[in-house]
Amino acid sequence: MTDINTIAANPRAVIGNNQPPVDPIDEALTAISDLYDEAKNFADGEPIANQAMHDTVTALYDQIHEAGKAADELRKIEKAPLDEKIDAIQKRFNPFIQPKKGKVDLAKASLGELLAAWRKRVAEEKAALVEAARKEAERLANVAREALAASQGNLEARESAELLVKEAAAVERFAKSTAKGPTGLRSVWRAELVDEEKALDWAYGRSPEEFLALCQSQADTVVRSGMRMVPGFKVFETKVAA
Repeated sequence: MTDINTIAANPRAVIGNNQPPVDPIDEALTAISDLYDEAKNFADGEPIANQAMHDTVTALYDQIHEAGKAADELRKIEKAPLDEKIDAIQKRFNPFIQPKKGKVDLAKASLGELLAAWRKRVAEEKAALVEAARKEAERLANVAREALAASQGNLEARESAELLVKEAAAVERFAKSTAKGPTGLRSVWRAELVDEEKALDWAYGRSPEEFLALCQSQADTVVRSGMRMVPGFKVFETKVAA
């Protein structure tokens, strides 16, 4: 039988009151929701009218701040086992597939250098072959034209000249088909800054909003770090709730 002392120590230890324990996360989130609803009663567009109201809002501000901190601590506790699992998974896989550091990317980078060097060499040899074939086709075409011009009234010479024309055309086709063949290399286009002033003018003209947003971000960064004079900017102080 439950004695009076047990009931006093634990009000739930009575018949008909065997409720499950309250989930601390639900409790913390419910507290935030309640405080949020209370905050809406004050944040209704009307300013603070007197010191008493200020003190009440300050207390509510502090309460919801502390409730948020408490909920965040519970979040960390809830997430900790998952973080440990994720960390273990990452440690297992990273040596193999981590971008730029894992074995896959390191091997691909090294093999890619070997392949690029070989393919560059093949491409250069191919380009030299194409150039030689182009020059030979041009030479044969000139010879054929001269032979055709000299074959007036000479059927045998005419036949020989026609053969030269066909040979020149065949060599030219070979040069063109070789030039179009695959090399295993791909073109990568990059931009190298050579004139800062022109580049800045171009960047501003292309997108003034993005350019000015970048300038604003740079200025905000140095002002937060303590700089109080920024060329082209007015630095001023505002007060916000602590």
